[in-house]
Amino acid sequence: MEGHPRVLVVGFPAQAFATNCYVVAVERGAECIVVDPGVGVERVLAETLREHRLKPQAVLLTHGHGDHVASVTPVCGAYDIPAYLHGDDAYRLSDPFGPGLRELLRSQLGSAAAAWRQPDDILPLVNGLVVTVAGFEVSVDHAPGHTEGSVMFRLPSRDPAAEPGAQTCLCGDVLFAGSIGRTDLPGGDHTAMQRSLASKVLPLRGFLASRLLGLHGAIALRGDLHEPLGRLRLGGAGLPGGRRGVDQS
Repeated sequence: MEGHPRVLVVGFPAQAFATNCYVVAVERGAECIVVDPGVGVERVLAETLREHRLKPQAVLLTHGHGDHVASVTPVCGAYDIPAYLHGDDAYRLSDPFGPGLRELLRSQLGSAAAAWRQPDDILPLVNGLVVTVAGFEVSVDHAPGHTEGSVMFRLPSRDPAAEPGAQTCLCGDVLFAGSIGRTDLPGGDHTAMQRSLASKVLPLRGFLASRLLGLHGAIALRGDLHEPLGRLRLGGAGLPGGRRGVDQS
């Protein structure tokens, strides 16, 4: 409705690892942000942009694992846009897959899925940074634990009817559907994850209208703000395989 802006969010899974790519815009026909373009998302991304008449302005990366960055270079090249990544994960872009994962992708999805070249324009993220892009003021929360440079992106609600403090949070792999992010992969740190949950995730629980968008399944945050961290209750449902989820709220 004119004069009552909403946030348009379109999510769809990549071809591998059930990694969700998100497109976020203030409305249809506007500039947009692309978050975590994973393996083989280029075609569905292009269809999504045409369907909603969107123009990408930047790629935001929640961390540097291969399943989240696989298509960043072709996406940035196709639309002549930069990518943002926390500096602590920048080293991962030299080889985000590793030989074993690269061979797996090649055998299952073809050589194009396993191809890799770093994007030309990578801009560093730091904790507390506010990125002004596509009509949004995107707040960056450094939340290590899954990787050293994992971040969450927060966008304030544009709905004047929403309660104060309501926001949309793209939480990367800090949270999985039904659990916290893994810390047993290279760069993982369980102690750092506990600190991130306490300092970055739990404060969001004070705003019942806030929504968390997970990069492996659509995650909804529930529970009392004062509930101990060890009893954090998360609920969510993954996007249907091969289908897009669209939300405008």
